[in-house]
Amino acid sequence: MTETNYEQIAEKVKETLVTAGSTFREDKKAAYRRAIDAEESERAKWVLQTVLENAETAEKLRRPLCDDTGIPHLVLEVGKDGCVSGGMLKAIEEGVKRGLRLLPGRPMGIMGDDSRRIDQSGGLDPDPAGVLPAPFLIRYTEGAGVRLHVLMFGGGPAIRGKTYRVFHRHSTEVVIDEIVSWAKESVSQLGCSPCTLAIGIGRSHFEAASLMLQAQVDGRYGVQSALEEEITRRVNEADIGPLGLHGRTSVLASFMKVGPQRASGVRVVCLRPCCCFEPRIASVDLA
Repeated sequence: MTETNYEQIAEKVKETLVTAGSTFREDKKAAYRRAIDAEESERAKWVLQTVLENAETAEKLRRPLCDDTGIPHLVLEVGKDGCVSGGMLKAIEEGVKRGLRLLPGRPMGIMGDDSRRIDQSGGLDPDPAGVLPAPFLIRYTEGAGVRLHVLMFGGGPAIRGKTYRVFHRHSTEVVIDEIVSWAKESVSQLGCSPCTLAIGIGRSHFEAASLMLQAQVDGRYGVQSALEEEITRRVNEADIGPLGLHGRTSVLASFMKVGPQRASGVRVVCLRPCCCFEPRIASVDLA
């Protein structure tokens, strides 16, 4: 990789990370507007309007949507003619560092050895770029070239998320019932709702979590499958509402991705109750 190509990729990634951390996609803005129009509770309506106004201000000023600026999660889509090199991965990592400094990201990287990072005795890295990205997720696409999706994951949804096995009993509804039960509990405890539920169903914990991440990349607020609509409807019927203030809008949408399954009595499900600002995502073509 030439120095010029390295710089071009790093700068693209930098700008994409800032966009992910400061901007709502258009389909999410539209979902908020629909929810505002449909909401009957004045308190819930006020919350929805305030979140949308916050997002519009953050986009205008290119500033973080939330004080919890998030951990970068990266999904690389490689087309049939695409090529990913070690140099490209290094340039992406450099772009992430630059983006975290420009956003700016909240310094929350823990320093020290394994033990010190676990118990937080190593202290905070003052550099926003000390927040290292999660491992890359790479998948094949029918398109050409290489496309990068940057997602910024906050701490609240990670605390309230769940990855666990479900005994399916040869019934899809049994699995959906369990997801709805998890979602009602997590949304009510999260606080910063309305949520977008991100769900992956796979054969292992790793696969389920990977599918949950991909569900956020592929999900669109204006396009919901029958199962996604059912999950959204049933959680909204719990009357949790934005910020737990009751109302029609506990969940804006559900993004679910079902992967290959094995002949087994269990399905491994990963649920992330994305907060009112998530998914924080932006994408860019790198090659």
